[in-house]
Amino acid sequence: MSDTSREGDAAADDGPPGTTASADGATAGGDASEPDGPAASGEGRARDVVVPIAVYKRVTAYSTLAAVVTVVLGFVMLDAATLNVSLTRQLVVGVFGAVGVVPSETLLTALFSLAGLGLIAFGAGVYVLGSRFRAPGMTGENGNSQDDDPEV
Repeated sequence: MSDTSREGDAAADDGPPGTTASADGATAGGDASEPDGPAASGEGRARDVVVPIAVYKRVTAYSTLAAVVTVVLGFVMLDAATLNVSLTRQLVVGVFGAVGVVPSETLLTALFSLAGLGLIAFGAGVYVLGSRFRAPGMTGENGNSQDDDPEV
């Protein structure tokens, strides 16, 4: 008999058994003042920047290009950190050798690793910031401009 009452309670919950999804759903149900919730007025996401279409095209193109180039260079640096026979590592050792400085292998590995991870993180950050820009027609009610298209 207790099994049927527990199943009835589980059916009323919004989440799997053992979670507090029903309690969370009861307190957050219909509360549009939360920052993660969709905007009730249809303004789109709060962090988006609406700019003219010409600016949007330039920002999108150049930020994507910069992000791709820095991420690829980051992986080249990580390759130089892990392989003693990489072209990048040999070029850096050759340049240091021409100046008269001989860096240790562990120092080069650490520097290449930090440079690679830093470039990858920088490229990801540029891409994220560049994706915040929107053109005036892209701010539909739920963020998808195709839903507002009358031609469909």
